[in-house]
Amino acid sequence: MADELHQQHETAGDSNIVDAPEVRLTPKALETVRHMLVKEGLGPESGLRISVVGGGCSGFQYSLSFDEAKEGDRITVIDGVNVFVDDVSLPYIAGVTLDFVEGLHNAGFRFDNPRANRTCGCGSSFSV
Repeated sequence: MADELHQQHETAGDSNIVDAPEVRLTPKALETVRHMLVKEGLGPESGLRISVVGGGCSGFQYSLSFDEAKEGDRITVIDGVNVFVDDVSLPYIAGVTLDFVEGLHNAGFRFDNPRANRTCGCGSSFSV
């Protein structure tokens, strides 16, 4: 069963985005996550947890954290980075692209969710 949940994904062709069934990470997002994992001194069992929680100005809010796999997680390894998604969050983030953007005034992760029918200016709140 663990083998069914654990899937390996590599960069596909000339695509600029690394693809997994439930979530996509741009090369910049992958680079940033890798750097942060090393900076935090986290081991190979650790990875990026992407989840959805209630709240925010549009009803739902994305949450990112470093964690280890938990029972019931969908585990995907994208170019060497573990990505954990719980079953409750999966329907809300399936198809999301996670990017890391840097601007003059701030830098941070940005979610592009094709299933969201409304988002707000904060960039981390949405409704479906």
